[in-house]
Amino acid sequence: MSKNNYKIQTNAFIQLGEKLLNPDAQLQEMIKNEKHYNAWFTPENVLQAINSIAKMLDEVSLNKWLNNYDFIDKPNNKRIGLILAGNLPLVGFHDVLCVLITGNIALIKSSSQDARLIKYILEMLVEIEQSFINLYYFVDRLEGFDAIIATGSNNSSRYFSYYFGNVPHIIRKNRNSLAVLSGNETPEQIYSLGFDIFDYFGLGCRNVSKLLVPTGYNFNFFFESIEKFEPIINHHKYNNNYGYNKSIYLVNSDRHFDNNFLLLKEDDRLASPISVLFYQYYNEIIDAESIINSQSFQIQCIVTKMELKISNQIVDFGKTQQPELWDYADGVDTISFLLNL
Repeated sequence: MSKNNYKIQTNAFIQLGEKLLNPDAQLQEMIKNEKHYNAWFTPENVLQAINSIAKMLDEVSLNKWLNNYDFIDKPNNKRIGLILAGNLPLVGFHDVLCVLITGNIALIKSSSQDARLIKYILEMLVEIEQSFINLYYFVDRLEGFDAIIATGSNNSSRYFSYYFGNVPHIIRKNRNSLAVLSGNETPEQIYSLGFDIFDYFGLGCRNVSKLLVPTGYNFNFFFESIEKFEPIINHHKYNNNYGYNKSIYLVNSDRHFDNNFLLLKEDDRLASPISVLFYQYYNEIIDAESIINSQSFQIQCIVTKMELKISNQIVDFGKTQQPELWDYADGVDTISFLLNL
């Protein structure tokens, strides 16, 4: 990529970020109506996702991110197949950004759960800079690609590995995030943790699905600190999940805590159902570290103020769904992958 093209493309994304902070009438209408296509995509959640991308595309953040790489005169125009997830609004945007900012061509197979928003935002990008018009294509079937970046479930990842294993690839599986509590957190910290749990109804890999807590932890304090999130129960799909899981626990006589909008259940597993938060006790910090390290490959990020000897990304309370551009999914540097093809 030439230095001039790099500058033009970077400036275009900066302008896109500015436009996303002030959505035009059509985008405002899409924000309002996405719930009719995917009931989880409430106006609040769609707007949060758009604002998150807009903040990512801030000039300072973009330059801080991209200055770590050498783009100039690197070969580009590789055709990169992208299989995007659809669990959150615009969850695949970062992969598209990485492909386009490196001067490559994106062959995008979007999820049926999130097909409209990404198309419109890329149309906005083309309005800003016409050269992008030939750098991305939405496809029903991936063909003629030089590399693959695919995001899906553990089951779909096996399918992806079988079909795309003979080309350079990044294939992502299920991951979840957890919080490690000391018992000395403030009400404000636990309230902030509520965003990590409830943002996007807990559907993202960066959402906290499990707590590691010291033996004897006071769950009354935890519930009191997150009580402001109670309105989430008014969403019909979340409510249905809450009612179903509560019924299962009652029928099976499974011990659990319940505050009428969130269920807490002791469980060694990491991935909890929607409306449920698993927890596990530890005695010493070394025990918590051992639990984490035994399943680190399943963990996206960890919320804590404690000093832990672990390799996973640690984020502050309330920040899991506010990743920086350099917070790569699964810890795999997408830009380096693309530059080294």
